[in-house]
Amino acid sequence: MTTINVPTREEVSPGNQAIFDKLKKGLGMVPNLYATFAHSETALATYLALQNAKSSVSGQAREVVNLVVSQVNACQYCLAAHTMLGKMNGFTDAQVMEIRHGRASFDPKLDTLARLTQGVAQSRGHVDQALVDAFFAAGWTQENLVDAIVIMGDKTVSNYLHSTTKIPVDFPAAPMLD
Repeated sequence: MTTINVPTREEVSPGNQAIFDKLKKGLGMVPNLYATFAHSETALATYLALQNAKSSVSGQAREVVNLVVSQVNACQYCLAAHTMLGKMNGFTDAQVMEIRHGRASFDPKLDTLARLTQGVAQSRGHVDQALVDAFFAAGWTQENLVDAIVIMGDKTVSNYLHSTTKIPVDFPAAPMLD
């Protein structure tokens, strides 16, 4: 079995070394998944640009999308990271677990986002129109729909990278769903 290593700063291109330095300064570490993107000369910068792009879906709503997509894709790395980020964005442990189930009963607007996200992720974009209608009825806009789908794409990329490489998770493990 061929294993993919997590490259060190010294093993990546000068451009990626600069990104590693910036990540270390901002986060205190270079997460293993980000480092894995650096096997490519361009993938890390491209991914970070996508992940950090301006969006009409931000904060807690973004974490709803990240948690739901990561759960649908069974990505243990992203579930661990976004469980931590979800709590940093004000969700309780119980709320994070509910979101991972594709629901957010504690907030009707976030609930429609969670349901839509789960539907899109599970159906690979062929979502039930009733979920889209409910999303708009809850006050979300067309811009929000497009931005949510871009976030779903961003998260799917990282989910697939981890699922394929199986690099070590360097965040506290997310609890299993019951």
